[in-house]
Amino acid sequence: MAGHEEKTVTSDAKSGNMIFEPILEDGVFRFDCSYPSLSFINAKDRDTPIISHPVPSYIPTFECVLGKQIVKLELPNGTSFYGTGEVSGPLERTGKRVFTWNTDSYGYGPETMPLYQSHPWVLAILPNGEALGVLADTTQCCEIDLRKESIIQFIASASYPVITFGPFASPTAVLKSLSHAIGTVFMPPKWALGYQQCRWSYDSDKRVREIAETFRKKGIPCDVIWMDIDYMDGFRCFTFDQERFPDPQSLVKDLNDMGFKATWMLDPGIKCEEGYFVYDSGSESDVWVQRADGRPFIGEVWPGPCVFPDFTQSKVRSWWASLVKDFIPNGVDGIWNDMNEPAVFKVATKTMPESNIHRGDDELGGCQEHSYYHNVFGMLMARSTFEGMKLANENKRPFVLTRAGFIGSQKYAATWTGDNVSNWEHLHMSISMVLQLGLSGQPFSGPDIGGFVGNATPKLFGRWMGVGAMFPFCVGILKKPLLTMSHGLLEMRSNKS
Repeated sequence: MAGHEEKTVTSDAKSGNMIFEPILEDGVFRFDCSYPSLSFINAKDRDTPIISHPVPSYIPTFECVLGKQIVKLELPNGTSFYGTGEVSGPLERTGKRVFTWNTDSYGYGPETMPLYQSHPWVLAILPNGEALGVLADTTQCCEIDLRKESIIQFIASASYPVITFGPFASPTAVLKSLSHAIGTVFMPPKWALGYQQCRWSYDSDKRVREIAETFRKKGIPCDVIWMDIDYMDGFRCFTFDQERFPDPQSLVKDLNDMGFKATWMLDPGIKCEEGYFVYDSGSESDVWVQRADGRPFIGEVWPGPCVFPDFTQSKVRSWWASLVKDFIPNGVDGIWNDMNEPAVFKVATKTMPESNIHRGDDELGGCQEHSYYHNVFGMLMARSTFEGMKLANENKRPFVLTRAGFIGSQKYAATWTGDNVSNWEHLHMSISMVLQLGLSGQPFSGPDIGGFVGNATPKLFGRWMGVGAMFPFCVGILKKPLLTMSHGLLEMRSNKS
């Protein structure tokens, strides 16, 4: 590989300064490129040098130890760190260590890691006020170590490239340059910017209508109502319970007439059941993630024993998109992808074995073990869902929400911060989490307002609603309390809705 660094680093080198090439635009450098990129919107932009002769202000060093590549970038004393994606705790990441490995993290706390999404990205603010962005472009589990003063250290398996953005005059300039690489957020439909009502779960279409009518009766603004897994027939995706949700088209027509949109959940776990059309068509097309021995992997999720689509293959993404396309006419305005870390029950790891096999497209990395593709499984599912919604109606802007994601997934979906807790600490933390996601390239995010785990007090819920109105994605988890409007202020009362 050609490079501008005077010290030559051969392919079998174990340590040294990293070789660099200017790419994309002025101020952006790639160091040691060797693997496909799933973060860049156009992978060729990462791998194609531009005609330029600058020298980067900061050059990382690397060391290979026991199959791990350790990359270290030393910056001026007094540098502060931000970014690192979806993390709990404070906004400033100086002195912290983060691991990227998408994980179902029910009831997480301020020190819990990892969470649901992976962003191997650091935004450094230098003492002179300039900003520098650093991306470790690896899909595998990555340790981001910011515990040593003014030093960024990445540790991940095998060889991987590092991309630097800047230094530029401001964090805004860095994020703008990052967006040129990984893409900008999808253009959402206008209704997706309003207040959205959700809970686990509305057990019937009758209950959904009651909730909608109460919002209108009380004069509380709300634009969307969400349907969790209980609308399904035995938690089978792309189905409706014929007793509790017998006519989804009629339900959504009534909601639309009242000014509501309807968003419905789709999970990746597909029930292993002959005669279930999704399982049958998927098995016929050979779309499932495989075990190391080549048989379909079966893991326990909500429906019981499930198989999982291998979204790393274009044929599988097309298969899923066609299912989404046929699902939309039922009255689906938006789609919610949950459990897509992927989450698996009754195992200590909370996910599928790292030895599972994905037969990925060559441009994504080819056939690899699950450890290679784990962190992008959710993003590729969201991408497939987004593309299916476009197929259904090219004149409508799709709206997809995803729990799991990777840096770059903002091109396809908004996100929320998972199964948070109904307490004051999580109210405070939700602000830094949303800001942190924005500083990592995902601006369309928000928490479950009021908290998912436990029950908010009236005062906590009211305060959280006031803050939540400022979040880009604004969804409330209203459980037992009744919301009323009084003198323009949100109050909470203890009687049930």
